[in-house]
Amino acid sequence: MTQLKIGGMSCGHCQAAVESALKSVDGVEQVRVDLASGTAEVEGDADLEALVAAVQEEGYQATAAGTGTARH
Repeated sequence: MTQLKIGGMSCGHCQAAVESALKSVDGVEQVRVDLASGTAEVEGDADLEALVAAVQEEGYQATAAGTGTARH
């Protein structure tokens, strides 16, 4: 499972947009996006860079949870 910190989400529409973007990445099997904590959990074998890029294309920031490395 890959965990991401998502920046810029403020409403249910944002949450749905991020979830949809992550689900569109090859290799993703399941996605859980938590608006309150600003996190996403992705199951499957998708590439981290592809996940981050998909979120960024929707206008949000994404980092691998626990790395402290900003990707925006």
